[in-house]
Amino acid sequence: MIGALATSAPLAFITGASSGIGQALALRCARAGYRLALVARRSEELQAWVDAQGWDAQRCRVYRADVADIDGIVQAGLNCLEQQGVPEVVVANAGISIGMDTAERDDLAVMARTFATNNTGMAATFHPFVAAMRARGSGRLVGIASVAAIRGLPGHGAYCASKAAVVAYCESLRGELRGSGVRVVTLLPGYVDTPLTRENRYAMPFLLSPEVFADRAFAAIEAGSSYRVIPWQMGVVAKLLRLLPNAWFDRLLAGRARKHRQGQGKPAS
Repeated sequence: MIGALATSAPLAFITGASSGIGQALALRCARAGYRLALVARRSEELQAWVDAQGWDAQRCRVYRADVADIDGIVQAGLNCLEQQGVPEVVVANAGISIGMDTAERDDLAVMARTFATNNTGMAATFHPFVAAMRARGSGRLVGIASVAAIRGLPGHGAYCASKAAVVAYCESLRGELRGSGVRVVTLLPGYVDTPLTRENRYAMPFLLSPEVFADRAFAAIEAGSSYRVIPWQMGVVAKLLRLLPNAWFDRLLAGRARKHRQGQGKPAS
């Protein structure tokens, strides 16, 4: 049952909307006339930001959920369907990035948490909407991956592996939905100035502001692009690194600063 908030304006459902890329995408979608369904663990903080934009419940609703909690994020999606209708766009943006060392027992839990958020959480975010989008014959499911998916980086095992899995998962889902009218869009950000990257201890070439990234991402989403690296320069760099022989690649990264492990810096999310 669709609630009274349903209007003719398209709806965007975005996770991880309390900061960074998610918040910038919410603003960009709002400028384009979308209604919003925004999801975050820090729902009070997100609601305060929504109120500051002057958006009422007809324009935007906030849902509290941790995407790593399958039941919680699925329920948020079901609540959105009931209260706002079927989204035109679902952006599975929520993610975490924490360094890890396989020799450390505690870091196995870090890897499990990373996959629960970045991978299972993505599938759980999409789940409530797939059947409804199929029935309608349109919609876009947007998975936020990373250029870190293209080649594994020392100390980034959990993050790189999870983002590579995002790319493969979205590719699989795209094949499953072929011919249904539902498009799967895989976005691979390079470095974007967000809480996720500010703890990094290494150079970040082609760093983008969240607003610039959001503009380019929105264009890719509207176009229904199946795969887009933003900015394109990072895509070129990543592909060149992919082509390097392993021995050269390993030598190039020798001594490179690694991402903070849990407890060493602020866990980015």
